[in-house]
Amino acid sequence: MKTTRDWHGVDAGVFSSEIEPLHRPAILRGVVAHWPVVSKARESAHALAHYLRQQCNDKPVSVFVGEPRIGGRFFYRDDLLGFNFAQQRVPLGEVVSFLLQELDNPAAPAWYAGAVPVAEHAPGMLPEHRLDLLPSAMPRRASIWIGNRTRVAAHWDHQHNIACVLSGRRRYTLFPPQQIKNLYIGPLDRSPAGVPISLVDFHRPDFERFPRFRAALDDAEVAELGPGDALYMPSLWVHHAESLDAFGLMMNFWWQTWPAQQLSPFHTMLHSLLTVRDLPPAVREGWRALFDLYVFRSDGDPMAHIPEQARGLFAPSTPQRTLAIVAQLQQSLEQLKVAIEAGAPARLSGAPPRVTGPSTVTGTPQVTGTKPPPPR
Repeated sequence: MKTTRDWHGVDAGVFSSEIEPLHRPAILRGVVAHWPVVSKARESAHALAHYLRQQCNDKPVSVFVGEPRIGGRFFYRDDLLGFNFAQQRVPLGEVVSFLLQELDNPAAPAWYAGAVPVAEHAPGMLPEHRLDLLPSAMPRRASIWIGNRTRVAAHWDHQHNIACVLSGRRRYTLFPPQQIKNLYIGPLDRSPAGVPISLVDFHRPDFERFPRFRAALDDAEVAELGPGDALYMPSLWVHHAESLDAFGLMMNFWWQTWPAQQLSPFHTMLHSLLTVRDLPPAVREGWRALFDLYVFRSDGDPMAHIPEQARGLFAPSTPQRTLAIVAQLQQSLEQLKVAIEAGAPARLSGAPPRVTGPSTVTGTPQVTGTKPPPPR
């Protein structure tokens, strides 16, 4: 298995000009070694616990609690309809106290609190723990991940991610998005932490049940990190995360380089379950070609031969065009809902929306059968 590339002395300039354009994971050695919480962790577990108790408030967080027999692997039950752990809601300080209490117990129950918003539960940490690799104006979401020896099944994030290790060692096994087909993803709309995960046990892979996992491993890479190190994971890179020590703490930052109001493409996948998946194969392949042309633009701009004012909803995005698309989708989904509730087949047209010309109010193309977007 390959090792993720190490980078040393990374600053904002190196990150933006050399690392981000590669769209590959990168280990950023020592990039947060100067943070106060890292210094406390290096001093001792007790010093770290004292610091965290001073910083966190009493708001409860969701904690996964698993019996020792699960080996720290929070996962499904055998029927995939439930999970092998319980959930509790306790203040972050209680999680810290438990980890300290069980520090020397090799058979301790598995405790894990993930994606805890720093701004809500330990806001005082933010001024002293800034991630200077990103532009100061770039919105980002900072979260804490804390637990003992635990494993988070392979999954992907919609946004870009930098995971900063504050205490304990962590190991990540990473795969490019093209390997998702070989990772045997479980139910997409029901998972332990709300994101789809691989069903493969990375410690004991069952190659008879999951034979294509061998191909995924051929394309995998591993990143080993210690306190002060960070790992950059671009959007949709799959990562299996392991906390290797009895007091693990990590802070991550999610951000995106596309418009904040843009919906997740996962919603498009859900919509396609209604419109594309069950079409006859030949028809579905035709739609694949249309998506390739108009959405993925594999051959460049498909509208280049059409004047911009005549491109309708396929012209560059504006708030008004977005509202027109939303109105079209709302109308079709409402028609489908009414038809299903009435027990009748939905009468939905497969034709594209008819654009009748620019509005005299907004200059935005109007879509037949929908309300026009409001004036500016």
